[in-house]
Amino acid sequence: MQPEQLNILLRFFKVLADNSRLKIIGILANQECSVEELAVQMQLKEPTICHHLTKLKELNLVTMRSDGNTNLYQLDNEALQSISKEIFTANKITTLIEDINTEAWGSKVLKNYIEDDGCNENSVQRLKEIPASRKKRLVILKWLASQFEVGVNYPERLINEILKSYHPDCATLRRELIGYQLMQRENGVYWRITEV
Repeated sequence: MQPEQLNILLRFFKVLADNSRLKIIGILANQECSVEELAVQMQLKEPTICHHLTKLKELNLVTMRSDGNTNLYQLDNEALQSISKEIFTANKITTLIEDINTEAWGSKVLKNYIEDDGCNENSVQRLKEIPASRKKRLVILKWLASQFEVGVNYPERLINEILKSYHPDCATLRRELIGYQLMQRENGVYWRITEV
């Protein structure tokens, strides 16, 4: 997300993080109102209503038109939809985490559950235990699945042998790899189906 859009998003939430402003938007979504009308409906002083309207106008969420000596305010639906289309899309929101290490949690899980035998430079990584937590288990299973090559068929005997080199309970690991759809099985032959 570009800094300008992030700034708009932050201002949007800051402005709307106020109960009175949300109520004003709710009122103005249904009808045009003057400051005096809003003050009476919300039981607030007119200067307070003016302050809130100024904040909403800064984001172009409300429009104002003059009717004689009175200014009438209304929610600008088009501006609200425009902000929604420009900023509140899944693609735009996911760019908020560009500078976040989304792999940090998975790395921590692997560090906690996998150990090296440490004997030499050819040390073997072994699984200390199979996590009870489904989320942690998925991290471990993805790591195990990455030990198999995509597009290669493995007979069950070889799958068991490979899995036993990481943990003695190869049957559970094999079932879980299938259950989490990281591998597929047919007639005793297993294969990895996706990049993990």
